[in-house]
Amino acid sequence: MAPIETLATILSTIPYGETSKVARLATRELGVVSVIAKGARRPRSKFGAALQVLSDGTATILLARHSDLHTLTGFDVVRLHSDLAANIERYAVASVLGELMLRFSAHERQVGTYDFFRHSLDVVEAVPGSAVAVVGLRSIWGLVKHLGFAPSLNACARDGAVIESDLATIPFSPAHGGVLCRACAVAVESSQLARRDVADLDVLIHGYDDLPVLDDRYLAAHRRLLERYLRYHVAEGHQLPALAFWAEAGWKTGP
Repeated sequence: MAPIETLATILSTIPYGETSKVARLATRELGVVSVIAKGARRPRSKFGAALQVLSDGTATILLARHSDLHTLTGFDVVRLHSDLAANIERYAVASVLGELMLRFSAHERQVGTYDFFRHSLDVVEAVPGSAVAVVGLRSIWGLVKHLGFAPSLNACARDGAVIESDLATIPFSPAHGGVLCRACAVAVESSQLARRDVADLDVLIHGYDDLPVLDDRYLAAHRRLLERYLRYHVAEGHQLPALAFWAEAGWKTGP
């Protein structure tokens, strides 16, 4: 079988034996795959320093016939994303994106999901420092949407009822997957979101408008909401250390 070339991003690496590495890659053509890079730990390896976590490049992969561990025969780096590692908040956002891809992206071709992930890394690396927090929210929510887990914001997540227009605040339940109507809100635990908060959340998820202007208090509240939502609907018992670190850190907007 001929090797396959595909755009790819390194999600994780671990040593394998004395001379090799096993890596998990997010790829444009194959989804998330596991590969062995034979000889990658040797001093004169052809891979050099290419296999850095979050590096983008073109991977050449020889697919295994009877195993989920394929062979990486080459990785031509396009972008190392070194500026992500130089700033802890940028790196925290990028790590959450990588964690979501690693744990929950399909092991099959998902071009839109991969392209959004790769573009998000570029954006998080490039935006001004004052925009990292809100762009991080937008990027993580956007990836959640591409993975198929976006919350319901226009109709009750439990029974599909239209949300009443006269409500000053709207019940939102991470456990049930979105906003709730009056009747359902009585029966389950929920948080009350102002209409502005729901509108801001809609923009963060779907990205069809200018990003909302959020102060540190609102940014922290949005991070907590996103973290709770992901733990109910995506994590399903998995430990998500990058998400926990990003959500709990006391980030402050600034240059």
